[in-house]
Amino acid sequence: MQIEHPVRQELVKDLYIDHRGWLFGWLRKKLRCPSDAADLTQDTFVRVMQCDELAQLREPRAFLTTTAGRLLIDHLRRRKLEQSYLGALALYSSDASAPSAEDHHAALETLNALATMLETLPPKPRKAFLLYRLEGLPHAEIAARLGVSVSMIKQYLATVLMQCYRVLYG
Repeated sequence: MQIEHPVRQELVKDLYIDHRGWLFGWLRKKLRCPSDAADLTQDTFVRVMQCDELAQLREPRAFLTTTAGRLLIDHLRRRKLEQSYLGALALYSSDASAPSAEDHHAALETLNALATMLETLPPKPRKAFLLYRLEGLPHAEIAARLGVSVSMIKQYLATVLMQCYRVLYG
């Protein structure tokens, strides 16, 4: 059921006023970083504004926790990917000093493009790639976790790696 715009605004406003502080505290405990918690709190309410079922919402905190939890998982995945990438960049840089501000910015832009691409993938190829690259699991274990064959895992990984190549090199 589509909600009229003024009604939606009022519902979001009430939800924000009643629960923003609580949600921020919940996220701050999880992240131990007030600025990241503030960002994810705002991102959660941006998602809430897009929800069509606001009028039927019975448990607002459960809804906010679920929405924020999904954003938190994405945030933590991105952070882990960013740390891995920056660590690799530091290992392969020509000198032992930290990357320049320009290199750091370029790396973050590349990571953002890669993360966006990963979010558009179907769930199984994305999960296979993350398990392989971030957790270092072998093909057989990934196949068992996803309930597919090892050859399917190889196909998933090849497809995702081609997508990564396109993001990196056009």
